[in-house]
Formats: sequence, C-alpha cells, structure tokens
Amino acid sequence: MTMEWNVERERLSQLFLNTLSASTENRRLAEKALSEDAAQKPNFGLLLLRLIAEPPGAIDDQIRQSAAVYFKNYLRSRWLPSPPDVPPITSDVKDQIKSLIVRSMLSSPPRIQSQLSEALTVIGSHDFPQAWPTLLPELVAGLRQATDYSAINGILETANSIFKKFRYQYKTNDLLLDLKYCLDNFAAPLLEIFLKNASLFDSKAAAAAPPLEMKPLLESQRLCCRLFYSLNFQDLPEFFEDHMTEWMTEFKKYLNTTAYPSLEQNEQVLAALDALRSAICDNIILYIEKNEEEFQAYLNDFALSIWNLLVNVSSSSSPAARSSPSHDRLIITAIKFLSTVSTSVHHSLFAGDGVIPMICQSIVIPNVRLRDEDEELFEMNHVEFMRRDMEGSDQDTRRRIACELLKGVAAHYKDQVTQAVSLHLQNLLSSFSANPTINWRDKECALYLVISLASKRAGGTLASTDLVDVQSFSASVVFPELQALDVNAFSMLKASALKFLTVFRNQISKPAVFPVFPDAIRFLGSESIVVHSYAANFIEKLLLVKDEGGRALYNSADINPLLGPLMGNLFNAMKFEESEENTCVMKCIMRVLGVADISRDLAGACIQELTSTLIKVCTNPKNPIFNHYLFESVALLVRRACQQDPSLVPAFEEKLFPILQKILAADGVLEFFPYAFQLLAQLVQFNNPPLSQNYMQIYDIILTPDLWKNSAYAPALARLLRAFLQKIPHELNRQGKLSQVLETFKDLILIRKIDDQGFYLLNTVIEYLRLDDLSPHMTFIWSVLFLRLQKNPTVKFVKSLVIFMSLFVVKHGTINLVNSMNVVQENIFTVILQQFWIPHLKLIAGAIEVKVAAVAAVKVLCETPSLLHPNVAPQWGKLLDSVVTLVSRPVEERLDEEPEVPELGGTMDNPASFIRLHNAGNREEDPVVGISDSKEFLVTSLAQLSTQFPGRFPLVIGEILESANQAALLQLCHTFNKNIV
Repeated sequence: MTMEWNVERERLSQLFLNTLSASTENRRLAEKALSEDAAQKPNFGLLLLRLIAEPPGAIDDQIRQSAAVYFKNYLRSRWLPSPPDVPPITSDVKDQIKSLIVRSMLSSPPRIQSQLSEALTVIGSHDFPQAWPTLLPELVAGLRQATDYSAINGILETANSIFKKFRYQYKTNDLLLDLKYCLDNFAAPLLEIFLKNASLFDSKAAAAAPPLEMKPLLESQRLCCRLFYSLNFQDLPEFFEDHMTEWMTEFKKYLNTTAYPSLEQNEQVLAALDALRSAICDNIILYIEKNEEEFQAYLNDFALSIWNLLVNVSSSSSPAARSSPSHDRLIITAIKFLSTVSTSVHHSLFAGDGVIPMICQSIVIPNVRLRDEDEELFEMNHVEFMRRDMEGSDQDTRRRIACELLKGVAAHYKDQVTQAVSLHLQNLLSSFSANPTINWRDKECALYLVISLASKRAGGTLASTDLVDVQSFSASVVFPELQALDVNAFSMLKASALKFLTVFRNQISKPAVFPVFPDAIRFLGSESIVVHSYAANFIEKLLLVKDEGGRALYNSADINPLLGPLMGNLFNAMKFEESEENTCVMKCIMRVLGVADISRDLAGACIQELTSTLIKVCTNPKNPIFNHYLFESVALLVRRACQQDPSLVPAFEEKLFPILQKILAADGVLEFFPYAFQLLAQLVQFNNPPLSQNYMQIYDIILTPDLWKNSAYAPALARLLRAFLQKIPHELNRQGKLSQVLETFKDLILIRKIDDQGFYLLNTVIEYLRLDDLSPHMTFIWSVLFLRLQKNPTVKFVKSLVIFMSLFVVKHGTINLVNSMNVVQENIFTVILQQFWIPHLKLIAGAIEVKVAAVAAVKVLCETPSLLHPNVAPQWGKLLDSVVTLVSRPVEERLDEEPEVPELGGTMDNPASFIRLHNAGNREEDPVVGISDSKEFLVTSLAQLSTQFPGRFPLVIGEILESANQAALLQLCHTFNKNIV
C-alpha cells in the first residue's frame, strides 16, 4: 500500500506542479488528467487530502497549496448537490474525509490551512450539524489543545464560516435547533478562549512585546467577536446574558485609544486593532438594537468610550491611520453606534450642554472634510466617485455616515443641530474667504454639509434645508464658483457647486438661477469628467422643473438662444478621453432635444453626431444605459424634426439606414434589435406609400418566426408591423405572407413562456387588416386559441383573450365575432362568454384596454341576437354587471381577487401575460377613438335598446346586478340624462 501511495503521490505531485507551469500545453494536459481522476476514482478526494497532509519537506508547499485549492473546488462541485453527469462522492469516502480534514487543517501552514478551512465550510454547509456531529467537539478539542495561533485562528475562522448562517437565514425551528446545538457546545469554549487571549494580550502589552507579536492575538479576538455576533444575532442566549459582564469588560478595554500607543505605529498591527474595534462596535450595535434592556447598564460607558475613540481616530495625525481602510471601517462603525443611540429611547445622552457642538467639531467636521483619498478618487476613478456621490451609494463612507449621525441627532434636537452646523458653516466659509486658493476645501465641506443634511420629499426629487436660505446662499456662495472663468480650476469645488444647484433646483427662482445657465454650458467643456458630467446633469434636471401649475418652467424660448454652444459643448464633452459614453451627457442631449425647437440645421448637425456615436457603440456595446439614451435621442430627434418638416425624412434615412442594416445583419448587434425595429417604425410612419425597397426587405425580415420568439423583440416587432400595416395594409395578404404570420402566431401562443408574443402579433393583424382578408383565416385562429385555452387556462391568458375578442368586436363587429367563433364549434361563443369573458372582464386594466373592453362588451350586450332572447336574460344581466364593475370601480378594487379559471372539458397551453394593445414607448392609439366616454356609451346604448323591449331590462337589472352596481348604473343614467325603460 505504501509503495502504491508513493507512486500515486509522485504522479499527483507532478500533475499539480504542471498546473503551475508556464507552458499552456503542460497546464492543459495536467488539468485534463486531474479531471479524469476526479471522474473515475471514487476515492480521489481522499487522495488529495492525503497529498495535502504530507509532512513538511516531503512535498513542496506550492504543490500542496495547489492541491488544497483543487480539493476545495472538487468538494464544491461534488459534495452536494452534484451535477447530474458527475458521480457524487460516496458516503464512506465522505465519512473518511470528515474524519481527517480537521486534523489536516490544524497541522498545515497558514495558506494551506485557509484553503482547507474553506473546504471544511463547504462540507459543513451541507452536513453540519445533523450529518457531522463530531465536527464541533473536534473543533473545541483542537481549540483547547492548540498553542499555535495559526491553528487557533484557523479553528475560529472555520467556526465563524459555519456560524454565519445564523446571521442571514430566516428564523425557523430547524435553524433555532441548530443554534441551540452550537450554543450548548461552543458558547463556553468561545468565552474561554476569548478570556485566555485577553489575559495573554495584557501580559504581552505590559511587557512591551513587539507589536507584530500582538497581531495574531488581535486577529483571534476579532474572530471571537464575529462568533459572538453570529451566536447572538437571533436572540440573546442565556449563556451570554449570564456572562455579559465578562464580554463587555473586555470589549470596553479594546476601545481605549490610550492603552496601546505602540500598536498604532505599525500599519499591519493597527489594521488588526481597527478590525477588532469594528467588530466590537458591531456587537454593541446589535445589543442596543435587539437587547436594549439588558444592555442598558453598559450603554453610558460604551457611549463615552466610542466618543473618545472617534475624537481620537478622526483627528489622528498618524500616516498609517490616515491611509488605512480599516480606520475608515472603524470610524464608520463607531459613528453608526452613536447614530443608533441618537434615534433610540436613550437619545438624551446627546441633550447635555455642549454635546452637539462637540459632535460637530470633533466628529462630523473632521470626517466630512476632503481627504487625499477623496481627491484621488475624484481624479483617478470618476465612475466610482459619481456612483457614490450622485447615486447615493456612499452610505458607508466617512463623509456620509457623519452626516447621518447629525440627521439622527436632529430627529430630537433639530434646533440645536441647526444652530451648531450653521456656526460651522460660517466658520468654513470665512476660512475660505480669507484664502480661497489654500482653503477651497473648507467651502467644499460647507457645500457638502448643506447638501447631505437636506430633507427630501416627494419621492426624493424635492430637497429643502433649514441651514441656509437657499436663494441667498446660492447667490453669495454657489454662483460665484460657476462664474469663474477657468472651468478647470478647483474641480471638486465646482462639482459640488453644480451638485448644490441640482439638488436645490426647485428652491431657486428662475430669474435667480437662469443667469448661470450659460456658465453651466461653459462647464460642459471642463477637462474634469466629473465636472462636465455634473454640468450636464444640472442642465438636464433643470429642464424638468415644473411651475406650480405643473407646467415646464423652462421652455424652448429660454434655451433656443443658447442652443448652438449648448449642443456643441454636449457633443464635444463626449470627445474627452473616458467620456465617450458619458450617460449624463447623453441624457442631457435627449432632454434638450425634447425642449428646444428643432431647426433644419440643428437636425442635420445632431443626426451627424448621433449616428457617429451609434457607429462606435455598434462596434462594442458596453454601456446599456448610455446606449438607451442614445437611441432615445435619435428617436426624439426623428419624431420632432419630421413632425415639423417631413422633407427631412430622406436625410434621416440616408444617415440611419446603413447603421440599422448593420445592426440587423446576420452578424449584427442582437441587443440593439428592439431599438432598430422602433426606429424603423418611426421612419415608416413618416413615409408615404409606396415604400422603398429598403423597407420591403425589412418587412420580410420581421416576418421571420424565430424573431417573434424572443420576448425582448416582440413588442418592437409588433410596433414595426403595425407601422407597415398602417401604410401598406394589403401587402401582408400577398404571396402567402398572412399565412406565414399566422403560423408564427400559432408557434408562439402554444408555448407558455412566449405566448404573450403571440397576442402582440395577433392583435396587430386584427387591428389593421380588413375583415375580407381575415375571414378565410379566422377558423384557424380560433382553433389555435381554443386549443391553448383548453390545455391550461390561466387568468393572464384569459385576460389577453378578452382583449383580443374585444378588439375584434370594435373593429369588425359583434355578429362577425359570434359567427366566426361558432363555425369552429356550435354555440362555443356562449360557452366562452359565460365561463371566461364575463368573469374576467372586470379584471382588465389600462386606460385604452378598459375602454376597448367596455365598448366591446356593450356592443355584445346590445347587438347579439342570442343574448336578447328573454330566456337568457340572466346571462345578459351578468354581462351588464361585469361591464358596470369595469367602468365604475377603481382598478385596485376590481383586481383584489382574481377568479379561478374553469376547466373547459375536452379540447383547448399556458398563460400569456396581459398584453397591451400598443407598445411601450409608442403613443397609444385608441381603436375606438370615435367614442369619447365608455360610460356614456354604456347608458346611451342601454337606453336605446330598452325602447325596443320596454319593461324588460329594469327587471333584469334589479334581479341580477349587485346593489352597488345598480346604484352606479342609476348614477350614470342621471349624469348623462338617459333612462332605461
């Protein structure tokens, strides 16, 4: 056996060595051989673990580490669950691996140990504790016996990984049982090692041990704190409540910033100390949030300790501290603790004299001031800077969390906070005025404070502040920054000024802000990507401001005189390196095109720039948001320019057709297909028949069945097909094209996931073709729909069917609907009406859809001979009841409960989504535009019908309609002065 193992060990060692080879072929062959071993050898995992566990010196550590990584990934793919084509690890091999892995991990060097710890976590996530009851006792035994901190910390790291599930998983009985098992077996040993570490740490600190000797202890204590967090997350366990004093005493000790000055001079050790302090802050935040009553006795001491900690670290002059990410994490977590206290019942801790001014001076201002890291991010990583600053993803930064602390305190002490911050604003601005060149960061700090402390309302679009009078503050503090001639000087300050105007745009009057509009246009030329992006964002948001009547405050008359430099600077901004696909700039272009008057010259210049950009993005589409606004800008330009001057259509076609053809080519840009279809639809609509050969080639392309199976394409395809049918309706009925379209409809409607595309296609055909063209195909259409309905009817599918039938009625008449349906099966119309149409009519939503459905139902009520027979009066009454519900009740009231769809025994696949009659982004056309009000149409039609059958319908209404609907119908009759006799 030993000889066999020696041979296998050498072979595996060579394979893993080859996986690290510089030769691609050697790596490929080694990886292939290992994959074959993994697939063919049931004990392959054991062989790997044995190789990893070879004593030091027998196998190179580089090989062992490579094997450990492979072992971890092998377990991930094969422990549970395994892919269907991969043989799982057998139970006996699993048991052997579990019996060996802890011992192997504890005896391995740190790098290999970390990989085995992750492998152990993989097993534990599936087997622990039920299928691995020996794990925790084995870890506890190892914890008590180990003297090497690499082994101790390896055990704690493993336990930490396993226990993390108690933080994130939903509380269930099974989870609580697992938690109890872990508490029973690990809570006491955890406290034991924590106190042992604490004692050793104190003795080493007293003996002035070298700081690096303390680092493993600090890491060990951090892991103990993370385990504390996991085990306390669900509830306060009895053991931890009984031993709270021991834990809290040690926690408080490590927060003392004056106790270990030597540790703060070494960057590595300081990082470990910061990480421990952060973990402690997490623990006490957890306790104040979940165990407030039990923690109350310790709160004051911790508040004082963390206060002192924050004051110390916020003003630290240590180079290691200033540049340490762990320091940032510590400050953020510590401020979160104070913020939590400020919004709790213990907020009175902040009520003392001088407390709030001290918070501002010692905690808030030092952390809001710009640091070198902030300026570096601004200059070197503008995307990340704007993501944090504009999109609000900076919640875990020192600047943002410091302001959140002030907001928390202001919840109970608003006047004191306002007074304290206002004083600091004055000091910061005075400092700037004394020496603007040197102290520009003070002004930026002031602007940041005002912006961050603003109150948001109306969905976050309207901001206000009590700190300053926005109008006068803008005039005296903000506008001067934008009126400076050099657009490249003090870029961060200029960016903050532009952001201020963007945030408070609704609070500044038009006469006050519009004089700086030309300055904002100048800043589009700034070399700073952040600055010209913020300038574009300000202009775009300003053009959205409404007056008190809800009308646009800024219109074409305002921007037309500035249009030349505005559009020129916007397009030039995208010529800066790394700003070629600037979303802010493109969105601003779109907004300006929506407001300005589009002259022929402007249209020509803009389409030239936009198509040049389109050509570039087609080569390598990488920014979906930018691309969307780019296509929106093109569509907007085409629509507004061609509405004003139809003679521009050929010029747009000349520029756009080569790009659209490239997009739709066999090797085209698939993600741009929907955009291309919509732009083509616009161009078709602005044309007059006969359409050019270029369009007819596109027409053939959009009838390709596979295109309609893509849910992203179908709405745009329907939009384009609708445009073609409006211009050349008879073309579809030539050369068998309609039959081809209906076969595509059949393929779509019978597949559950894409049946909504089938309705897009069908509704378009029904809406725009003549009945004479449709009639030969209606039996086929109904057969497909009834087959789909019989197999598995759902609410969404039936609503789509109701919309389709309603559209048919308003376009081609009730009698034609009834007759075409009954050809398929005798009296099927009545069955569909009773079981599907009436119950689902009230579920229709959408303004156009509701109108079409209501008008169609009224026509069915009044124009269907079979429904007007006295014997079916109850059925007539139920349809009327559903119509009244549809037109008289709010949509949320009608849609509270959706009925079960009845089985239609016998002959009719899965649900279609509720399909809109017109595509998103396209102006919805009203198929019943001649009827202004469906409610008036209802009572007018009923009144006329009742004159033919006097006395019949009031009785039906009284017997069948719900009382609420009777009252609603009576009110409608009064409103429109109609009588049902």
